[in-house]
Order: sequence, then structure tokens, then C-alpha cells
Amino acid sequence: MKITFVLPYLCATGGMRVLATYTKLLQQRGHQLFIVSTPAPPPTLMQKCRSLLAGQGWPSARKKDPSHFDNIDVECRVLNKFRPITDRDLPDADAIVATWWETAEWVAKVSPNKGAKVYFLQHYENFSYLPKGRVEATWSLPMHKIAVSQWLADIAANQYGDRNVSLVPPSVDNEQFYVEPQGQQRTKQPVPTVGMYYTITPWKGCDIALEAFALAAKKIPNLRLVAFGTGDPVTYLPLPANVEYEGAPTQDKLREFYNKCDVWLFASRSEGFGLPILEAMACGTPVIGTPAGAAPQLLASGGGILVNPEDPADMARAIEKVCHLSQAQWQAMSDAALKEIAAYTWEDAVDLFEAALYQAVERQDRSTDKTEKSANRQ
Repeated sequence: MKITFVLPYLCATGGMRVLATYTKLLQQRGHQLFIVSTPAPPPTLMQKCRSLLAGQGWPSARKKDPSHFDNIDVECRVLNKFRPITDRDLPDADAIVATWWETAEWVAKVSPNKGAKVYFLQHYENFSYLPKGRVEATWSLPMHKIAVSQWLADIAANQYGDRNVSLVPPSVDNEQFYVEPQGQQRTKQPVPTVGMYYTITPWKGCDIALEAFALAAKKIPNLRLVAFGTGDPVTYLPLPANVEYEGAPTQDKLREFYNKCDVWLFASRSEGFGLPILEAMACGTPVIGTPAGAAPQLLASGGGILVNPEDPADMARAIEKVCHLSQAQWQAMSDAALKEIAAYTWEDAVDLFEAALYQAVERQDRSTDKTEKSANRQ
């Protein structure tokens, strides 16, 4: 097949990692991929104000960010300015995949010869800073939908009446995330250690995780925190003293952070899937998670603990529970995490993704045949 991915600006987010992985694996199966994306949008007024409050000055136009596509040999077209993508930007193809609400608006308007239209759902993007009506309208567009989690598939079915959605969860790269040293079992840390992802994005729940850690540290005086993020911490969301923090770590550093934790905190208020859950579990690290994204399914087999949403006290109790486990009890939880990850590979994921694309093409062909027959009768 000839497949086009229509992306927002290329960067190093988890969602972009998933798309880059599908690009590479689909190419290995003989499909022809084409990537088209916008440049980075100019900073919003809110982002500029946050930069000022953080003492980083008034930001200028964004430069090109590092991207998970940087080392993939694929034809890629980046527009010279931020604008809607139209027919003239696209090759003819068998399938065209929108990957964000705004790209779904654009893909809906291109001609049928650009491919069967697919909407890849990695989140329910009805965030307060986005035009809610337009975001929600994209879920009703006549496009075949691929959802990364059951939560998103349920939204499509229950809120928008679309029950013909392909469920295609991502997997984790076991060549990148694994137990260190390889071939050995994980053990508890000499000093109880909690890990988390630091970000100012409100729906990621960083404030919940930090409060939970502070509460747990009152009961476990030597409790240690390690964290990584995408930049420098800000004054209005401070990290505790003596935290080990790194902004924009390498992929090898990510693995190192997961491996040095007894438990990883996933505190999201809303999440399409939650890739850090997979990454931590692939490193043998149990996860304490809120019921966002795929957390309920991933933690159900015992590789972590599901806690109440918006409840730092409940998360703190879970931290205490994990830290007080015996080595054998903790090892059983770590083994359950590893077993959960081993049950589903990227080859499984690309099988499902590929099948969903073929289904989209078949649906378009049936629709075209029906339209032509109707026209002939008239």
C-alpha cells in the first residue's frame, strides 16, 4: 500500500514515537510511506506568559525540535509555514492517516484519490485551551478510526455512535527498555525510590504525583525521588529538595531512570494510552497509576496498583505499600509487570494497524461502488 501520515509538527513526544515506529515497521513490510507535517506553530500567548513567569524571557519563534523521525529513512515533507494541508501537498495513496484533531479537519477535505481516510486516535483532545466544538466534530467525520485504548474506542461508540473502530494498542521497544543488567532479575533499591515524569501540562497530573510523594515521604523518611522531563523545572511547580532530575534525557537515560525505581508514578487526569506505563513495566518496575488511558487494563494482572483519580492520599498509601513489600513480594509484582509486557509485541501491534488500514480501504471501495450504482440508477 501507499500510505500517507499527516502529522502536526515533528517532535519527540510519546505519540510521535508510536507513529515513527509504525512508519519503520510498515516500510519493512513493503509498504510505501510518505510523511507530511507542519512546522512548529508559533508560541501561543499563554506559552509566552508562562515563559515570562518561569524567568525564561519572551520566546521567539520555535526552532526545529528533535524528533523520533530523525533517524528514519522515509520521504518527509515539512510545510514552509503553519497552514492547513491540502491536495497539492499530498501524493495519491491508498490510505491517508490523520493523527491529531486539526489534521483530521484537513484530511476530511482532501480528494478521495489521496487515499481512504483514517483517523488515528491517541487522545481525546477536548482540552480547555482548544476549540471544543471543532475537536468534538472531528469524531463524527466519516473516517475509519483506529484507537490506541479501549477508553477511546468507548468514547467513539458511546458519545459519537461509531462502533466500527479498530482497537490497536501500541507496544514497547524491548531493545530500548529492559531490565538492567540484562539477563538478571530486578531487586528492590537499597534506598526506597519513586520515579515520575515531570511536566507542567495540567492533565498529566504532575502536581498529584508530587503531593503523593510528599505525603509518603512523611511516613518513609529516606524516600527518594527521581524524575525526568522535557526541560527545566518551573517555580510554580517545584520539585522537592534532593530530587535527581534530568530534562530531555536520552533514550538510554530513560531506561536508567526506570531501572533505578521501586515504583513508577502515573498520575494522569486524562491520557490516550500512557506509554510510560509500558516503558516502566518493560524495565521490571511496578506502576502506581490512576485509571486513565490503558492503565486499568495494563495493571489488572498485578504489575502495579490502580488508585483513585485526583487522590494524592490514595497514591501515597500505594507508595507506602510497595515500599514496605518484602523482596519476594516486590519481585512477584515486578515479574507480573514483565509478563504483561511480554504478552504483546510491536509485531502484534503492526499486524492490527495494517489490518485496520486494509479495512479502511475496503470501506472506501464499498462506499464508492454504492455511490456509482446509485448514480447509474438515476
